[in-house]
Amino acid sequence: MSRFVFLGVALALLVGGGGPVAAAPKSRPVVVVVDAYGADPTGRTDSTPAVVAALRHAKWVDRDRPVRIVFSKGTYQLYPERAETRELYVSNTVGADQRYRDKKIGLLVEDMHDVTIDGGGAKLVYHGLQTAFASIRSTDVTFTNFSFDYAAPQVIDATVATTGVTDGHAYRVLSIPAGSPYEVNGTHITWLGEKSPATGQPYWSGVDGLQYTQIHDPKAQRTWRADNPLFNDVASVTDLGGRRIRIDYTTAARPADAGLVYQMRLIERTEPGAFIWQSKNVTMRSMNAYYLQSFGVVGQFSENISIDKVNFAPAPRSGRSTSSFADFVQMSGVKGKVSITRSVFDGPHDDPINIHGTYLEVVGKPGPSTLTLAYKHPQTAGFPQFAPGDKVEFATKRTMTALASPHAKVTAVDGPSGMDHDKPLTTMTVTFDRPIPAGVEIGGTVVENITATPSVVISGNVFRNVPTRGILVTTRKPVLITGNRFDGMSMASIYVSADAYQWYESGPVADLTIRGNSFTRPSGPVIFVEPTNQVIDPSTPVHRNISVEHNSFDIGDVTIVNAKSVGGFAFTGNTVRRLDGPAHPPYTSPLFVFHGSSDIRIAHNRYDKGLNTSVVTD
Repeated sequence: MSRFVFLGVALALLVGGGGPVAAAPKSRPVVVVVDAYGADPTGRTDSTPAVVAALRHAKWVDRDRPVRIVFSKGTYQLYPERAETRELYVSNTVGADQRYRDKKIGLLVEDMHDVTIDGGGAKLVYHGLQTAFASIRSTDVTFTNFSFDYAAPQVIDATVATTGVTDGHAYRVLSIPAGSPYEVNGTHITWLGEKSPATGQPYWSGVDGLQYTQIHDPKAQRTWRADNPLFNDVASVTDLGGRRIRIDYTTAARPADAGLVYQMRLIERTEPGAFIWQSKNVTMRSMNAYYLQSFGVVGQFSENISIDKVNFAPAPRSGRSTSSFADFVQMSGVKGKVSITRSVFDGPHDDPINIHGTYLEVVGKPGPSTLTLAYKHPQTAGFPQFAPGDKVEFATKRTMTALASPHAKVTAVDGPSGMDHDKPLTTMTVTFDRPIPAGVEIGGTVVENITATPSVVISGNVFRNVPTRGILVTTRKPVLITGNRFDGMSMASIYVSADAYQWYESGPVADLTIRGNSFTRPSGPVIFVEPTNQVIDPSTPVHRNISVEHNSFDIGDVTIVNAKSVGGFAFTGNTVRRLDGPAHPPYTSPLFVFHGSSDIRIAHNRYDKGLNTSVVTD
């Protein structure tokens, strides 16, 4: 079987140093078949070495010719021991922690152009802790037509199958999905992940409730963060077999949580679920992302990223309700356009979509045109934040407003590379094309790369079983959120911040349109605008030009809009309905609350009777 073929061409030639390829015009793609390198579509053996070999050969033939790497419609097992390894530093994960600097990557597209990974309907099953796929320093890359899952997720979805009382002592019986090995040790449970075939040791392990819990109600289709009562007042733990565990308690009251699922995990985000770095024109299309290990899809200092028709949801019949260890999609310092369309976001452990830049704090002034800047959140460090030619904005932390205009331009950077630890990982020295403006203070000023900010379209998606916010977005380029369905969000459905005190996620919005979406059973506020400025002045707002138009809201007694420091907010042509109907007592929560905002327009909306349509301002 030929490893390489050109589409529409039958003549094969041997090329020195490589496998057989076919002669064809350069405009026609080369096809690299992973099975020809020994990949096993039956799922009986580890396909990692074959997939690595196929991708390396694809890189070798990727010389001014498009390449398609194709799988068969089968199941492929991918273990981390022989996967590609790269030292990488990734936003919102483990920062500069050297224990986790080396990342295993199942499918690596690196330094390539015009590449398609076509799964052909395949299912990829990942083992251990590894990034499912990555595009690094590549252009025109498409991942399409495959499903992927992890054999042993780092989240334990424990369903309370039954509860009761025996001899005056309460008990629960837990049902554990396949792919979550465990051992019972006295009054404790040790969760083992799965064992590495190379070492015989589990890839990860933890005890009892691990470090974090959220609760899922399958009947109500809601998920929320809460304390974990499963391992309080334990008298005994018994393995009943068939992945069922009985926990007896010293207390007598029958637990009232039968049917609920306790989703338990550790907290270290050791690697991204997928990674797009220093790449341009990257697309994910027509995929099932059944689980993202350790974190979500991270786009970092890349340009033009599209996610279309991706199903972020647990695999059917898996017994699991979690499909991501944390966020689904995190875009950090991306420019061009971010497009997220026609996708499902179901079962994350953090926000489904978060699009932001990063504020770096001024920690030194080594020269008249030079600043020393620092990453301030421990989860983000180690990668370059600026490049020569980038424009920046200096902002005062207390007001979150710009210090100078026009914007300065970067001329030189001395800092981390994102690929090694040869230089300090949390600081960098940046030189600009003009003197540092007056008012820049050590510890009081942050700097944002405003070149690395995208326009955004989020359209036609479904958000459900989300314990947090639905969409977080902070970019000064145009943002359109349209035609989405938000159901049962446990926090704000749409959240706009600009944070220079905790997460340091930048920056202001200047053109945000929320149009034609449906918000059902939301928590309040449904739309939450909350920059971290400590000084609020309506004449110098942080955010500007937010329009909420032609949406439908089916709500309980909650606030729809709570907005701080916005100049120009319109709420027009929307329909607001009560979940319980107008025959019940009227709601008391005001629909609109504004702090330090100006130019507010609320008009031409339709409201059920019994809603508190007042507008609270201060």
